[in-house]
Amino acid sequence: MDKPLKLYFIPYLAAGHMIPLCDIAALFASRGHFVTIITTPLNAKILPKSNNFNVQTFQLPSQEVGLPEGIENITSITNIEDGFKLYQATALLHEHIEKFVEQHPPDCIVADFCLPWVDELANKHHIPRFAFNGFSLFTICAMESLKSQPLPENASGPFVIPNFPHDIIINSIPPIESKAFMDPLLTIALKSHGFIINSFVELDGDEYVEYYEKIIGHKAWHLGPASLVRKTTQEKAERGEKSTISVQKYLTWLNSKQDNSVLYISFGTICYLPDKQLFEIASAIEASGYDFIWVVPEKKGIENESEEEKEKWLPKGFEERNKGMIVRGWAPQVVILGHPALGAFLTHCGWNSVVEAVSAGVPMITWPVHSDQFYNEKLITQVRRIGVEVGVDEWNMAAFRDSKKLVKRDHIEKAVRRLMDDGDEAVQIRQRSQKFAKIARRVQEDGSSHENLTALIDELKRLRDSKVLN
Repeated sequence: MDKPLKLYFIPYLAAGHMIPLCDIAALFASRGHFVTIITTPLNAKILPKSNNFNVQTFQLPSQEVGLPEGIENITSITNIEDGFKLYQATALLHEHIEKFVEQHPPDCIVADFCLPWVDELANKHHIPRFAFNGFSLFTICAMESLKSQPLPENASGPFVIPNFPHDIIINSIPPIESKAFMDPLLTIALKSHGFIINSFVELDGDEYVEYYEKIIGHKAWHLGPASLVRKTTQEKAERGEKSTISVQKYLTWLNSKQDNSVLYISFGTICYLPDKQLFEIASAIEASGYDFIWVVPEKKGIENESEEEKEKWLPKGFEERNKGMIVRGWAPQVVILGHPALGAFLTHCGWNSVVEAVSAGVPMITWPVHSDQFYNEKLITQVRRIGVEVGVDEWNMAAFRDSKKLVKRDHIEKAVRRLMDDGDEAVQIRQRSQKFAKIARRVQEDGSSHENLTALIDELKRLRDSKVLN
Protein backbone atom coordinates (compact mmCIF):
# COMPACT_ATOMS: atom_id res chain seq x y z
CA MET A 1 0.00 0.00 0.00
CA ASP A 2 1.95 3.02 -1.22
CA LYS A 3 -0.54 5.85 -1.13
CA PRO A 4 0.67 9.24 0.19
CA LEU A 5 0.65 9.90 3.94
CA LYS A 6 -1.75 12.39 5.48
CA LEU A 7 0.23 14.52 7.97
CA TYR A 8 -0.82 17.31 10.34
CA PHE A 9 1.76 19.81 11.64
CA ILE A 10 0.82 21.96 14.64
CA PRO A 11 3.47 24.66 15.34
CA TYR A 12 3.60 26.80 18.47
CA LEU A 13 2.57 30.42 17.80
CA ALA A 14 6.06 31.90 17.67
CA ALA A 15 8.06 32.72 14.53
CA GLY A 16 11.07 30.76 15.79
CA HIS A 17 8.91 27.63 16.12
CA MET A 18 6.63 28.09 13.10
CA ILE A 19 9.25 28.77 10.43
CA PRO A 20 11.40 25.65 10.88
CA LEU A 21 8.40 23.35 11.39
CA CYS A 22 6.78 24.68 8.20
CA ASP A 23 10.07 24.08 6.36
CA ILE A 24 10.08 20.49 7.68
CA ALA A 25 6.44 20.14 6.54
CA ALA A 26 7.57 21.32 3.09
CA LEU A 27 10.17 18.51 3.03
CA PHE A 28 7.37 15.93 3.43
CA ALA A 29 5.20 17.73 0.86
CA SER A 30 8.12 17.70 -1.61
CA ARG A 31 8.01 13.87 -1.40
CA GLY A 32 4.34 13.87 -2.49
CA HIS A 33 2.61 13.55 0.91
CA PHE A 34 -0.54 15.44 1.97
CA VAL A 35 0.48 18.03 4.52
CA THR A 36 -1.78 20.34 6.56
CA ILE A 37 -0.51 23.10 8.85
CA ILE A 38 -2.91 23.85 11.72
CA THR A 39 -2.64 27.43 13.00
CA THR A 40 -4.60 30.68 13.53
CA PRO A 41 -5.74 33.18 10.83
CA LEU A 42 -3.07 35.85 11.45
CA ASN A 43 -0.29 33.27 11.61
CA ALA A 44 -1.51 31.71 8.36
CA LYS A 45 -0.71 35.03 6.65
CA ILE A 46 3.01 34.76 7.46
CA LEU A 47 3.38 31.20 6.16
CA PRO A 48 5.56 30.98 3.04
CA LYS A 49 3.55 31.46 -0.17
CA SER A 50 5.38 28.86 -2.23
CA ASN A 51 4.40 25.78 -0.26
CA ASN A 52 2.44 22.84 -1.57
CA PHE A 53 0.53 22.21 1.66
CA ASN A 54 -2.94 22.99 3.06
CA VAL A 55 -3.59 25.36 5.95
CA GLN A 56 -6.39 24.84 8.47
CA THR A 57 -7.08 27.77 10.80
CA PHE A 58 -8.90 28.15 14.11
CA GLN A 59 -9.62 31.45 15.83
CA LEU A 60 -7.40 32.02 18.87
CA PRO A 61 -9.58 32.60 21.98
CA SER A 62 -7.65 35.76 22.92
CA GLN A 63 -10.40 37.45 24.93
CA GLU A 64 -10.92 34.40 27.14
CA VAL A 65 -7.37 34.77 28.50
CA GLY A 66 -7.25 38.58 28.49
CA LEU A 67 -5.06 39.07 25.40
CA PRO A 68 -5.77 42.08 23.16
CA GLU A 69 -7.36 41.07 19.85
CA GLY A 70 -4.92 40.76 16.98
CA ILE A 71 -2.14 39.23 19.10
CA GLU A 72 -1.65 35.68 17.87
CA ASN A 73 2.14 35.33 17.84
CA ILE A 74 4.82 35.78 20.48
CA THR A 75 6.61 38.28 18.19
CA SER A 76 3.75 40.73 19.03
CA ILE A 77 4.37 40.37 22.76
CA THR A 78 6.78 42.36 24.89
CA ASN A 79 6.23 41.02 28.41
CA ILE A 80 6.26 37.66 30.15
CA GLU A 81 2.68 37.97 31.43
CA ASP A 82 1.23 38.25 27.90
CA GLY A 83 3.56 35.42 26.83
CA PHE A 84 1.89 33.20 29.44
CA LYS A 85 -1.59 34.30 28.27
CA LEU A 86 -0.70 33.29 24.72
CA TYR A 87 0.44 29.91 26.05
CA GLN A 88 -2.94 29.53 27.82
CA ALA A 89 -4.82 30.55 24.66
CA THR A 90 -3.06 27.87 22.58
CA ALA A 91 -4.20 25.25 25.14
CA LEU A 92 -7.81 26.36 24.52
CA LEU A 93 -7.43 25.38 20.84
CA HIS A 94 -7.41 21.74 22.02
CA GLU A 95 -11.17 21.23 21.63
CA HIS A 96 -11.39 22.69 18.08
CA ILE A 97 -8.36 20.74 16.87
CA GLU A 98 -9.63 17.52 18.42
CA LYS A 99 -12.97 17.85 16.56
CA PHE A 100 -11.08 18.43 13.30
CA VAL A 101 -8.87 15.38 13.95
CA GLU A 102 -11.94 13.23 14.73
CA GLN A 103 -13.65 14.27 11.49
CA HIS A 104 -10.52 14.07 9.33
CA PRO A 105 -8.06 11.64 10.98
CA PRO A 106 -4.44 11.89 9.80
CA ASP A 107 -1.75 9.19 9.64
CA CYS A 108 0.50 11.22 11.91
CA ILE A 109 0.65 14.46 13.93
CA VAL A 110 3.86 16.45 14.36
CA ALA A 111 3.31 18.98 17.16
CA ASP A 112 5.47 21.48 19.00
CA PHE A 113 6.38 20.35 22.49
CA CYS A 114 4.85 23.61 23.84
CA LEU A 115 1.48 21.97 23.05
CA PRO A 116 1.61 19.07 25.56
CA TRP A 117 -2.14 18.38 25.26
CA VAL A 118 -1.55 16.93 21.76
CA ASP A 119 -0.13 13.85 23.51
CA GLU A 120 -3.51 12.99 25.06
CA LEU A 121 -5.35 13.83 21.82
CA ALA A 122 -3.10 11.59 19.70
CA ASN A 123 -3.25 8.68 22.16
CA LYS A 124 -7.04 8.88 22.42
CA HIS A 125 -7.39 8.61 18.64
CA HIS A 126 -4.51 6.13 18.18
CA ILE A 127 -2.51 8.49 15.95
CA PRO A 128 1.30 8.37 15.96
CA ARG A 129 2.70 11.65 17.34
CA PHE A 130 6.15 13.14 16.84
CA ALA A 131 7.49 16.02 18.91
CA PHE A 132 9.30 19.14 17.68
CA ASN A 133 10.85 21.90 19.78
CA GLY A 134 13.37 23.54 17.50
CA PHE A 135 16.29 22.59 19.80
CA SER A 136 19.46 20.75 18.86
CA LEU A 137 19.75 17.14 20.04
CA PHE A 138 22.83 18.21 22.02
CA THR A 139 20.61 20.61 24.01
CA ILE A 140 17.86 18.04 24.59
CA CYS A 141 20.55 15.63 25.90
CA ALA A 142 21.92 18.35 28.22
CA MET A 143 18.45 19.16 29.58
CA GLU A 144 17.70 15.47 30.16
CA SER A 145 21.05 14.97 31.88
CA LEU A 146 20.19 17.77 34.33
CA LYS A 147 16.76 16.24 34.93
CA SER A 148 18.27 12.90 35.90
CA GLN A 149 21.13 14.45 37.94
CA PRO A 150 19.82 17.79 39.26
CA LEU A 151 22.25 20.41 40.53
CA PRO A 152 22.23 21.28 44.25
CA GLU A 153 19.47 23.79 45.09
CA ASN A 154 21.88 26.52 46.15
CA ALA A 155 24.16 26.04 43.10
CA SER A 156 25.28 29.15 41.25
CA GLY A 157 27.85 30.18 38.66
CA PRO A 158 29.33 27.85 35.99
CA PHE A 159 28.71 24.09 36.15
CA VAL A 160 29.73 20.92 34.31
CA ILE A 161 26.93 18.90 32.66
CA PRO A 162 26.89 15.56 34.55
CA ASN A 163 27.56 12.22 32.77
CA PHE A 164 28.05 13.77 29.35
CA PRO A 165 30.12 12.67 26.31
CA HIS A 166 32.20 15.89 26.60
CA ASP A 167 33.22 17.91 29.67
CA ILE A 168 30.96 20.86 28.94
CA ILE A 169 31.08 23.89 31.25
CA ILE A 170 27.90 25.99 31.07
CA ASN A 171 28.42 29.63 32.07
CA SER A 172 25.31 29.99 34.23
CA ILE A 173 22.71 27.93 36.13
CA PRO A 174 19.28 27.82 34.43
CA PRO A 175 16.65 29.81 36.38
CA ILE A 176 14.43 27.58 38.54
CA GLU A 177 11.26 28.88 36.78
CA SER A 178 12.73 28.11 33.37
CA LYS A 179 13.59 24.54 34.35
CA ALA A 180 10.19 24.09 36.04
CA PHE A 181 8.52 25.08 32.76
CA MET A 182 10.77 23.08 30.40
CA ASP A 183 11.19 19.77 32.26
CA PRO A 184 7.52 18.65 32.23
CA LEU A 185 7.23 19.58 28.54
CA LEU A 186 10.31 17.49 27.78
CA THR A 187 8.92 14.54 29.77
CA ILE A 188 5.71 14.55 27.69
CA ALA A 189 7.66 15.02 24.44
CA LEU A 190 9.68 11.88 25.27
CA LYS A 191 6.44 9.85 25.27
CA SER A 192 6.10 10.54 21.54
CA HIS A 193 7.17 8.21 18.72
CA GLY A 194 10.26 10.38 18.31
CA PHE A 195 11.75 13.87 18.28
CA ILE A 196 12.09 15.65 14.95
CA ILE A 197 15.31 17.68 14.96
CA ASN A 198 16.08 20.67 12.76
CA SER A 199 19.76 19.80 12.47
CA PHE A 200 21.97 17.14 10.94
CA VAL A 201 23.74 14.23 12.61
CA GLU A 202 27.22 15.52 11.75
CA LEU A 203 26.57 18.79 13.63
CA ASP A 204 25.07 17.26 16.79
CA GLY A 205 27.57 14.38 16.55
CA ASP A 206 27.19 10.59 16.62
CA GLU A 207 28.15 10.59 20.30
CA TYR A 208 25.01 12.60 21.15
CA VAL A 209 22.73 10.47 18.94
CA GLU A 210 24.12 7.42 20.74
CA TYR A 211 23.74 9.08 24.18
CA TYR A 212 20.15 10.03 23.36
CA GLU A 213 19.13 6.57 22.17
CA LYS A 214 21.02 4.56 24.81
CA ILE A 215 20.70 6.71 27.93
CA ILE A 216 17.36 8.41 27.23
CA GLY A 217 15.92 5.50 25.27
CA HIS A 218 14.06 7.56 22.67
CA LYS A 219 14.36 7.98 18.91
CA ALA A 220 15.39 11.25 17.24
CA TRP A 221 15.14 12.01 13.54
CA HIS A 222 17.57 14.61 12.17
CA LEU A 223 15.85 16.14 9.12
CA GLY A 224 17.63 19.54 8.89
CA PRO A 225 18.84 22.05 8.08
CA ALA A 226 15.19 22.72 7.22
CA SER A 227 15.90 26.21 5.79
CA LEU A 228 17.69 24.59 2.84
CA VAL A 229 14.29 23.54 1.46
CA ARG A 230 14.07 27.20 0.31
CA LYS A 231 16.12 27.32 -2.88
CA THR A 232 15.52 30.73 -4.51
CA THR A 233 16.22 34.19 -3.04
CA GLN A 234 12.48 34.88 -3.14
CA GLU A 235 11.65 31.68 -1.22
CA LYS A 236 14.31 32.55 1.37
CA ALA A 237 12.98 36.10 1.67
CA GLU A 238 9.43 34.84 2.23
CA ARG A 239 10.31 32.87 5.37
CA GLY A 240 8.44 34.65 8.15
CA GLU A 241 7.23 38.22 8.14
CA LYS A 242 7.66 40.81 5.41
CA SER A 243 11.12 42.34 5.35
CA THR A 244 11.28 45.94 6.62
CA ILE A 245 13.78 46.82 3.84
CA SER A 246 13.59 45.39 0.32
CA VAL A 247 15.72 42.29 -0.22
CA GLN A 248 17.28 43.96 -3.26
CA LYS A 249 18.53 46.84 -1.10
CA TYR A 250 20.43 44.38 1.15
CA LEU A 251 21.90 42.57 -1.84
CA THR A 252 22.99 45.77 -3.58
CA TRP A 253 24.69 46.98 -0.38
CA LEU A 254 26.34 43.60 0.32
CA ASN A 255 27.51 43.27 -3.30
CA SER A 256 29.54 46.45 -2.80
CA LYS A 257 31.49 44.86 0.10
CA GLN A 258 34.50 42.56 0.12
CA ASP A 259 34.16 38.89 1.10
CA ASN A 260 34.10 38.25 4.89
CA SER A 261 34.09 41.97 5.67
CA VAL A 262 30.58 42.52 7.14
CA LEU A 263 29.46 41.81 10.71
CA TYR A 264 25.81 40.73 11.07
CA ILE A 265 24.11 41.33 14.44
CA SER A 266 20.71 39.92 15.38
CA PHE A 267 19.20 38.66 18.61
CA GLY A 268 16.16 37.09 16.98
CA THR A 269 12.58 38.29 16.97
CA ILE A 270 11.86 38.52 20.71
CA CYS A 271 15.07 39.52 22.53
CA TYR A 272 14.68 43.09 23.73
CA LEU A 273 18.00 44.24 25.13
CA PRO A 274 17.87 47.35 27.34
CA ASP A 275 18.86 50.69 25.79
CA LYS A 276 22.10 50.88 27.78
CA GLN A 277 23.12 47.44 26.41
CA LEU A 278 22.32 48.49 22.83
CA PHE A 279 24.49 51.58 23.46
CA GLU A 280 27.43 49.33 24.45
CA ILE A 281 26.95 47.23 21.28
CA ALA A 282 26.88 50.39 19.13
CA SER A 283 30.04 51.69 20.82
CA ALA A 284 31.82 48.35 20.21
CA ILE A 285 30.76 48.31 16.54
CA GLU A 286 32.09 51.83 16.08
CA ALA A 287 35.38 51.07 17.84
CA SER A 288 35.96 47.93 15.72
CA GLY A 289 35.38 49.87 12.49
CA TYR A 290 33.81 47.00 10.49
CA ASP A 291 30.87 47.31 8.12
CA PHE A 292 27.72 45.88 9.69
CA ILE A 293 24.05 44.98 9.41
CA TRP A 294 22.38 45.30 12.81
CA VAL A 295 18.80 44.10 13.29
CA VAL A 296 17.01 45.73 16.25
CA PRO A 297 13.49 44.50 17.14
CA GLU A 298 11.11 47.23 16.02
CA LYS A 299 9.65 47.87 19.45
CA LYS A 300 13.06 49.27 20.44
CA GLY A 301 13.12 51.79 17.64
CA ILE A 302 10.65 52.76 14.96
CA GLU A 303 11.33 54.58 11.71
CA ASN A 304 10.07 57.93 12.97
CA GLU A 305 11.58 57.81 16.46
CA SER A 306 12.79 61.16 17.74
CA GLU A 307 16.49 62.01 17.94
CA GLU A 308 16.04 62.10 21.71
CA GLU A 309 14.70 58.50 21.74
CA LYS A 310 17.45 57.33 19.39
CA GLU A 311 20.21 58.77 21.56
CA LYS A 312 19.16 56.55 24.45
CA TRP A 313 20.59 53.57 22.56
CA LEU A 314 22.83 55.08 19.89
CA PRO A 315 25.85 57.39 20.40
CA LYS A 316 25.16 60.85 18.95
CA GLY A 317 25.84 60.93 15.20
CA PHE A 318 26.43 57.16 15.06
CA GLU A 319 24.49 56.53 11.85
CA GLU A 320 26.21 59.38 10.01
CA ARG A 321 29.71 58.26 11.05
CA ASN A 322 29.48 54.52 10.46
CA LYS A 323 29.34 52.26 7.39
CA GLY A 324 26.44 50.03 8.20
CA MET A 325 22.72 49.32 8.09
CA ILE A 326 20.51 49.48 11.17
CA VAL A 327 17.34 47.49 10.49
CA ARG A 328 14.33 48.20 12.68
CA GLY A 329 12.07 45.17 12.34
CA TRP A 330 12.23 41.96 10.31
CA ALA A 331 15.22 41.06 8.13
CA PRO A 332 15.57 38.18 5.60
CA GLN A 333 18.25 36.45 7.67
CA VAL A 334 18.90 33.44 5.40
CA VAL A 335 19.47 35.76 2.41
CA ILE A 336 21.89 37.94 4.43
CA LEU A 337 23.86 35.03 5.94
CA GLY A 338 24.20 33.41 2.52
CA HIS A 339 26.08 36.40 1.05
CA PRO A 340 29.89 36.02 0.70
CA ALA A 341 30.42 39.48 2.25
CA LEU A 342 29.37 38.14 5.67
CA GLY A 343 32.36 37.64 7.97
CA ALA A 344 30.76 36.88 11.34
CA PHE A 345 27.39 36.72 13.08
CA LEU A 346 26.84 38.14 16.59
CA THR A 347 23.92 35.95 17.74
CA HIS A 348 21.75 35.10 20.75
CA CYS A 349 22.27 31.40 19.80
CA GLY A 350 18.61 30.67 19.08
CA TRP A 351 18.75 27.33 17.27
CA ASN A 352 17.28 28.63 13.98
CA SER A 353 19.96 31.31 13.82
CA VAL A 354 22.68 28.78 14.64
CA VAL A 355 21.66 26.24 12.01
CA GLU A 356 21.19 28.99 9.39
CA ALA A 357 24.69 30.34 10.11
CA VAL A 358 26.15 26.82 9.98
CA SER A 359 24.44 26.20 6.61
CA ALA A 360 25.97 29.43 5.28
CA GLY A 361 29.45 28.78 6.73
CA VAL A 362 29.40 31.97 8.82
CA PRO A 363 31.38 31.86 12.12
CA MET A 364 29.49 33.01 15.23
CA ILE A 365 30.07 35.35 18.17
CA THR A 366 27.85 33.89 20.89
CA TRP A 367 25.69 35.90 23.30
CA PRO A 368 22.99 33.61 24.79
CA VAL A 369 20.05 35.15 26.67
CA HIS A 370 17.61 32.41 27.76
CA SER A 371 16.10 28.95 27.16
CA ASP A 372 18.23 26.53 25.07
CA GLN A 373 20.70 29.24 24.03
CA PHE A 374 23.36 28.61 26.73
CA TYR A 375 23.61 24.95 25.66
CA ASN A 376 23.72 25.85 21.96
CA GLU A 377 26.61 28.22 22.69
CA LYS A 378 28.75 25.31 23.93
CA LEU A 379 28.01 23.15 20.90
CA ILE A 380 29.24 26.07 18.75
CA THR A 381 32.29 27.11 20.77
CA GLN A 382 33.49 24.06 22.77
CA VAL A 383 32.41 21.06 20.69
CA ARG A 384 32.43 22.19 17.03
CA ARG A 385 34.72 25.24 17.52
CA ILE A 386 33.00 27.40 14.90
CA GLY A 387 32.58 30.47 17.07
CA VAL A 388 33.82 32.52 20.02
CA GLU A 389 32.03 33.67 23.18
CA VAL A 390 31.35 37.24 24.26
CA GLY A 391 31.39 35.83 27.82
CA VAL A 392 27.78 36.16 29.02
CA ASP A 393 27.03 34.49 32.36
CA GLU A 394 23.52 35.73 33.10
CA TRP A 395 20.72 33.30 32.16
CA ASN A 396 17.34 35.07 32.00
CA MET A 397 13.95 33.45 32.45
CA ALA A 398 12.70 34.98 29.18
CA ALA A 399 13.74 37.30 26.38
CA PHE A 400 11.54 40.08 27.79
CA ARG A 401 13.44 40.41 31.07
CA ASP A 402 16.09 43.10 31.32
CA SER A 403 19.54 41.73 32.07
CA LYS A 404 21.01 42.90 35.35
CA LYS A 405 24.59 42.66 34.09
CA LEU A 406 25.91 44.87 31.32
CA VAL A 407 28.25 43.35 28.73
CA LYS A 408 30.79 46.10 28.23
CA ARG A 409 31.86 47.44 24.85
CA ASP A 410 35.49 46.29 25.19
CA HIS A 411 34.37 42.63 25.67
CA ILE A 412 32.13 42.88 22.61
CA GLU A 413 34.82 44.57 20.51
CA LYS A 414 37.42 41.97 21.52
CA ALA A 415 35.12 39.07 20.48
CA VAL A 416 34.30 40.80 17.17
CA ARG A 417 37.99 41.34 16.37
CA ARG A 418 38.81 37.69 17.16
CA LEU A 419 36.67 36.60 14.20
CA MET A 420 36.94 39.59 11.87
CA ASP A 421 40.69 40.34 11.99
CA ASP A 422 41.78 37.30 9.88
CA GLY A 423 44.34 36.13 12.45
CA ASP A 424 45.24 32.42 12.74
CA GLU A 425 42.35 31.65 15.11
CA ALA A 426 39.83 33.41 12.82
CA VAL A 427 41.12 31.56 9.74
CA GLN A 428 40.84 28.16 11.46
CA ILE A 429 37.31 28.90 12.75
CA ARG A 430 36.27 30.07 9.27
CA GLN A 431 37.67 26.91 7.68
CA ARG A 432 35.77 24.70 10.14
CA SER A 433 32.59 26.74 9.56
CA GLN A 434 32.90 26.32 5.79
CA LYS A 435 33.48 22.58 6.19
CA PHE A 436 30.19 22.27 8.13
CA ALA A 437 28.39 24.36 5.49
CA LYS A 438 29.48 21.87 2.80
CA ILE A 439 28.21 18.96 4.91
CA ALA A 440 24.91 20.83 5.61
CA ARG A 441 24.23 21.30 1.91
CA ARG A 442 25.08 17.67 1.17
CA VAL A 443 22.93 16.05 3.89
CA GLN A 444 19.73 17.43 2.40
CA GLU A 445 20.59 16.32 -1.15
CA ASP A 446 21.70 12.73 -0.65
CA GLY A 447 23.21 12.49 2.83
CA SER A 448 22.13 11.69 6.38
CA SER A 449 19.06 13.99 6.61
CA HIS A 450 17.76 12.83 3.22
CA GLU A 451 18.14 9.20 4.34
CA ASN A 452 16.48 9.95 7.70
CA LEU A 453 13.47 11.50 5.95
CA THR A 454 13.13 8.41 3.73
CA ALA A 455 13.41 6.12 6.79
CA LEU A 456 10.85 8.17 8.74
CA ILE A 457 8.38 8.10 5.82
CA ASP A 458 8.82 4.30 5.63
CA GLU A 459 8.23 4.04 9.39
CA LEU A 460 5.05 6.14 9.16
CA LYS A 461 3.74 4.00 6.29
CA ARG A 462 4.47 0.89 8.35
CA LEU A 463 2.53 2.33 11.33
CA ARG A 464 -0.37 3.32 9.06
CA ASP A 465 -0.53 0.00 7.26
CA SER A 466 -0.31 -2.11 10.45
CA LYS A 467 -3.23 -0.05 11.82
CA VAL A 468 -5.30 -0.82 8.69
CA LEU A 469 -4.51 -4.54 8.99
CA ASN A 470 -5.58 -4.56 12.63
